Amino acid sequence: MESATAVFAGTAFTLFGAALLVWTGARTVRRAPVAHGVSPAVSTALATVFGVLFVLLGVWCLTRV
Repeated sequence: MESATAVFAGTAFTLFGAALLVWTGARTVRRAPVAHGVSPAVSTALATVFGVLFVLLGVWCLTRV
């Protein structure tokens, strides 16, 4: 039963991280702000770091199946 939980968590983390990376990339290419009220460099860097972190966490969860 634990494998179903790991698959669900891994899929959710991976999809969210990938979507965050795609969204950040699209906002950066269009030179639109990633977050309002924050420096563009800081918000882009943080969104990228968290996107990669979520993808890695999702892949790690999927390897635990």
